[in-house]
Amino acid sequence: MSEARFAHAINRALDDALAADPSVLLLGEDIANAGGTFAVTRGLLDKHGPDRVIDMPIAENAIAGMAVGLALGGFRPVVEIMFMDFMTLTMDALVNQAAKLHFMFGGQSAVPMVVRTQHGGGLNAGPQHSQCLEAWFAHIPGLKVVVPATLDDAYALLRSAIDDPNPVLFVENKALYPMKGALSDAPPAAPIGKARIARAGSDVTVVSYGAMVHQAMAAAEQLAGEGVSAEVIDLRTVQPWDEAAVLASLAKTHRLVIAHEAVEAFGVGAEIAARMAQIGFDELDGPIMRVGAPFMPVPFGRGLEVDYMPSAARIVEAVRATDV
Repeated sequence: MSEARFAHAINRALDDALAADPSVLLLGEDIANAGGTFAVTRGLLDKHGPDRVIDMPIAENAIAGMAVGLALGGFRPVVEIMFMDFMTLTMDALVNQAAKLHFMFGGQSAVPMVVRTQHGGGLNAGPQHSQCLEAWFAHIPGLKVVVPATLDDAYALLRSAIDDPNPVLFVENKALYPMKGALSDAPPAAPIGKARIARAGSDVTVVSYGAMVHQAMAAAEQLAGEGVSAEVIDLRTVQPWDEAAVLASLAKTHRLVIAHEAVEAFGVGAEIAARMAQIGFDELDGPIMRVGAPFMPVPFGRGLEVDYMPSAARIVEAVRATDV
């Protein structure tokens, strides 16, 4: 166990994957000589060489298309798209090709590729560099979407994603990169699709993922001072999401709040709320509440961005609205 930063956990996972499997390749803009926009791939070029850590031109559609071809050809490419906003340029390769080829080839071909990308606000990067678009990709059959919240999960889930025979979108919140924490010498395995109980509770279930898990934990701490016991579920994976874990928690607490940084409308929270209303209706003692960003582009101004982003305070308000 050692203290590290969130970015270091991802770097270590990439380093270990490159060392363990010669078919793993890294592709992206400025990931080799510069070590990545957020320094996540720093040092990997020196250790593994330019044939394994490859700088690509500013052409996200070409990078994604090349990765699909490499995956079909027996490699395990790990692509970095430096901001999730630029995932719009990869949509054909991911949505129309990578996600569908296993199905279209009758299960005879796998597409083992990972696309790492960064989402989230808080850095005043403006409306074209701050969006959370994971719901788009969670809507596509054949794609998996992973969003870690802790150092151990950043490492373990990335290793699971690289080992997976299917295309995986691995989403990292930019605001988490400098976060310090304990990183296990051998982080426990984190299978894709399995949630974790970040905090046990009995009065209300708060479901979240990524950076918002930490806001949910802060809200739970505040609520505890008011005599309300909140159980925080860290989804870890948005697609597939752990429906059974959420339902089991709802059966215990009978109230549900879903929080994410993405725009609330048509978001991940809407799917979870609809599903729990369907299969967990008899367990509910209050309305299902959602917490998300307003339906507008992410503001650039610091004060406006603070007001725009969901917070622990808004989660607390949502919990109170469940009639807890």
